[in-house]
Amino acid sequence: MIKDKLIQDKKLLEKQLAWIQISFDECIKIGIKKDYTIEEFGKFETLCSRYSRGIDFLIRKIFRTLDAHEFENQGTLVDVVNNAHKRGLFEDIEELRIMKDVRNTIAHEYIEDDLADVFEEVLLYTSKLICIVNTTLAYISK
Repeated sequence: MIKDKLIQDKKLLEKQLAWIQISFDECIKIGIKKDYTIEEFGKFETLCSRYSRGIDFLIRKIFRTLDAHEFENQGTLVDVVNNAHKRGLFEDIEELRIMKDVRNTIAHEYIEDDLADVFEEVLLYTSKLICIVNTTLAYISK
């Protein structure tokens, strides 16, 4: 049943949020620098991974499950994002697109120096991701 799937997905989203929050808190303390210790770089790399998985899970899994639960047509990813926007889960479609672009950048950066260039954006957009996830969890709870 779709309601059971939504309940299960909500639990998974809550877990993801907890792990993202842990990494975010660690990286906020480190801050943006010119050079990172191995440990600091590792913490940022973990945040990047969790951010990427979080944005994917939110859009591809949670938003799609909400559409199914509310009997929306299972359209394209653009349709899914537009439906989530109509539900008030986030304010700016363009900003969500940028967040997804940051995820794509992370996924395609294989050289350490290039990945470090993304850390500032990841901190900014992780805070926004946390807000969107919290809004989505509140929406699901209603």
